[in-house]
Amino acid sequence: MTKIAILKESTAGERRVAATPETVRKLVALGASIVVEGGAGEAASFPDEAFAAAGGTIAASDAVTSGADIVLAVQGPEPARLQGMASGGLLIATLDPAGAPARIKEYAAAGVQALAMEWIPRITRAQSMDVLSSQSNLAGYKAVIDAAAAYGRVFPMMMTAAGTVPAARVFVMGVGVAGLQAIATARRLGAQVSATDVRAATREQIESLGAKAIFVEKVAGIAGEGAGGYASEMSDEYKAAQAELVSSHIAKQDIVITTALIPGRPAPRLVSDAQLATMKPGSVLFDLAVAQGGNVEGSRPDEAVVRHGVTILGYGNTPSHLATESSALYARNLYNFLAAFWDRERAAPALPDDDEIVQAVRLTRGGAVVHPKLNT
Repeated sequence: MTKIAILKESTAGERRVAATPETVRKLVALGASIVVEGGAGEAASFPDEAFAAAGGTIAASDAVTSGADIVLAVQGPEPARLQGMASGGLLIATLDPAGAPARIKEYAAAGVQALAMEWIPRITRAQSMDVLSSQSNLAGYKAVIDAAAAYGRVFPMMMTAAGTVPAARVFVMGVGVAGLQAIATARRLGAQVSATDVRAATREQIESLGAKAIFVEKVAGIAGEGAGGYASEMSDEYKAAQAELVSSHIAKQDIVITTALIPGRPAPRLVSDAQLATMKPGSVLFDLAVAQGGNVEGSRPDEAVVRHGVTILGYGNTPSHLATESSALYARNLYNFLAAFWDRERAAPALPDDDEIVQAVRLTRGGAVVHPKLNT
């Protein structure tokens, strides 16, 4: 019987867990035995008793990975925590392959097959496994809610006997999964919303949510669409045109949400200190890219920074601030991945070498780092 171990996260500030009672029950139904490290789900409001009732066994930290064929985690654990795993066992987590190459090599040396869930390809067949999308969706929502709390004024237009209160103006920069959710959330709260992106194809998405699309015009040959639906690096001509457009628009905004990321590179700078200085006192910016260097000049993870009377917010780990829901979605992503490759006769996953999902996520195998992106 395949043994699956669920780790308690050890990274500072990480409150999520890689399984929930719901997914433990589903994994047991596949024929696996589940061992959960004691206290793994407490910070996400999933007590040990709930995991036990779902069919899991609670184990101490020094025993949870003993004999485990599969280890599930949110963030990549230290290799020492994997001692006792079965030879060739699977580690399935978000592993930051580009940012932690030394640790990936240690996984290889330990004989672990490391699978990086953040490298799930954005194809139709893998949508239910896409951890970046599920977590970004919640991050976009949380950015708007916390920006609204920091703003301290109302979002919708209110007509009263004493006069009319205008709707808050919200500008979303970067219209991926997080940006689209930010638009939708701000609209539901009654704000007047506008949005921009370097990818021309997002104009229709913005407008379908009832927001105003703000785009650079008359800069030929730039669509901004990179591989897998991500944004690509822009030309200097486009950057200059975008900076001019943003400068004229941002001064009128009450709240700005920035979400722009380029895979494998620092977050692009979207808002400069000079642009901040043009904004109204009391305005709020929420920088969802702060952990990757930040879209906003002066933003710092987990700190409220005030510059020119403008408050800049951003979390190093935004999904962790919604630990219950983000854990539930992440755990389903992992279950969907395992279920898609589950061999019911063997009651174990089978990962075909020629499968494009497997090729995208497998970092190590047979004692070596095998992913082409890590061997260049």
